[in-house]
Amino acid sequence: MKKLIHPIAGAIALLTIAAFWLSTALSELIGSKEVVIAVKTAIPWGFFLLIPALAATGGTGFSLAKGRKAGLIAAKLKRMPLIAANGLLVLIPAALFLASKAEAGEFDAAFYGVQALELIAGATNLVLLSLNMRDGYRLTRRLKARAKAPQP
Repeated sequence: MKKLIHPIAGAIALLTIAAFWLSTALSELIGSKEVVIAVKTAIPWGFFLLIPALAATGGTGFSLAKGRKAGLIAAKLKRMPLIAANGLLVLIPAALFLASKAEAGEFDAAFYGVQALELIAGATNLVLLSLNMRDGYRLTRRLKARAKAPQP
C-alpha cells in the first residue's frame, strides 16, 4: 500500500505547489486586482490538501527507505529537511501574510517583497520535489539513469 500512496501523495503535493506558483505568477502578470485577491485568499485553503499530501509522502518515504541511507535515498533524505523548512518557515507564513494583505487591498512594497520571496521559495520547492520524484522513479526503475558518455 505504501508503494501506491507514496507516489500519488508526492504527485498531489508537487501539482498543488505548481498550481499555487502558476496561479500566483499568472494573476500578477495578467490578472486584475480582483483576480490577485481571489488567488491569494484561496491559496491558504489549499493547505488542507497540500499538508496531508506532504505528510503522507514523507511518512511513506521514510517507511519505504527501511533505514537505508545511501545513494539515491540519501539524496532524497537530504532534500526533505530543506523542503519542509522552506514550506514551514517561508511559504506558509508568506501565503498567510499575502492573503491578509490582499484581502485588505494593501498592495504595497511589503506585499510585493514577500510575493517575490514566495515565488523564489516556491520555485525552489518545485525543483527539490521534482528531483525527489526523479530519484524515486530511478529507485523503482521506472526511469533509467542516463548512461555516461564513454571515456576516450
